[in-house]
Amino acid sequence: MLKGCASISLRLTVWFGAIFLAGWILFGMAMWMNLKHTLANERYLTLSRRIDRLHILLEKNQDANARYQDFKEFAHATGGGLAEIFRADGSRALPSPTANAQAFPWPHVAYGAEEKLYQVDAPDQPYWVLSRRFSLDGETVYLTAAAPEGGNLLVLGRFWEGLIVSAPILLLLSSAGGYWLSRKALQPVDRVTAAARSISISNLSERLPVAKSGDELERLAETCNAMLARLDVAVNQIKQFTSDASHELRGPISFLRTVAEVALRNPKADPDSRRAFEDIVEETAKATVLLEDMLTLARADAERGDKALETLNLAAVVEEACELARPIAADRQLDLSVSLGASRLVNVLGDFATLRRLLWILLDNALKYTQAPGRIDVALSADNHQATVEVRDTGVGISSDDLPHIFDRFYRADPSRSNVEGAGLGLAIAKWIAEMHHAELSAASEMHKGTVFQLVIPACMDPGLT
Repeated sequence: MLKGCASISLRLTVWFGAIFLAGWILFGMAMWMNLKHTLANERYLTLSRRIDRLHILLEKNQDANARYQDFKEFAHATGGGLAEIFRADGSRALPSPTANAQAFPWPHVAYGAEEKLYQVDAPDQPYWVLSRRFSLDGETVYLTAAAPEGGNLLVLGRFWEGLIVSAPILLLLSSAGGYWLSRKALQPVDRVTAAARSISISNLSERLPVAKSGDELERLAETCNAMLARLDVAVNQIKQFTSDASHELRGPISFLRTVAEVALRNPKADPDSRRAFEDIVEETAKATVLLEDMLTLARADAERGDKALETLNLAAVVEEACELARPIAADRQLDLSVSLGASRLVNVLGDFATLRRLLWILLDNALKYTQAPGRIDVALSADNHQATVEVRDTGVGISSDDLPHIFDRFYRADPSRSNVEGAGLGLAIAKWIAEMHHAELSAASEMHKGTVFQLVIPACMDPGLT
């Protein structure tokens, strides 16, 4: 789930945090084990030194009573009195020096061993017990001493608590640091992404920024630029072919249409031939319109910079386009209404002929896809910053699947709309004209309820008008 919806920075942060947490756990366990071993070794050394001193003390004094007295004093002075001297059969060679030693659960010593370290669970806490063999007055005895483990357990417990408490804090800090580092490292990728998004078929000559870093990002940007260069060449070849083909085909098609029209004037032509010539005239007329549209788009692709624009009255453009559509609407029994209101004096920077063509394309689209008795409403509104033209119809509408593609070249909508003549270039030309005027052309539609085309264009109204 995370892989499908999260950014690279977040995924890197999660991975970094997970690896850090796993490393911290392994490090903590290793340190805990090392501390435990160190404390156990320290306890062993303490017991070993204690037995060494007892050994020296016992050998120094040969009198049994005096030896016991020294043993008793030694036991009271060190280790809480937990010391004993056992014979090989497990009996005490000397009486217990303290009550604690008498009551202590001494382990069954593995007699015969030179030295043995035990761990004993007493009622109050665990203990370490060290037993070492030596000879006393020619008799084999085992000096045994015990030391509590509680202090070590307390240190180990606090160490473990410190690991548990510090883990979330360090995880948070490491994750924040990892996220910051990943964002820092991926900033060049964001710049390349932003530059790539700004490049479209209309500006394929632009290139991505290349940082001379010698890393994978530099190679990625160079590879993308090489791909863009190849695409630029291919697209320019297609554009040139479209322009050349459209231009070269105009002559033969015009010739065919002229010959067919001349033949239709011949009164001696038989009915079959006349119908054939009429079909030729009709199809060549359609082909001429298609070629003109293709030439228009080819010129649009070849243009560099903005077209020379002048201040004009947008209401006049709307009215003229609607006058062209009014006879067709009347012939098709469609009600065409125009609402200009207080926007009759709104001015825009534009080209009168191309803006009129844009509006005619929108009106022609509404005329084609609205059945009688239908309605087409054209409305113009404006404020001090922009003017809006809406062309609303009650036609068949456009499906939600087709709507995002209606401004693409040669795109035809679903079969319910495909019975209408057209090559799918009109709305593409309208989009180009809108972009040329720094305007925004959009569409909204609902199946069987109609379509609304909206043109929003920057206005240059007289400040004295409201």
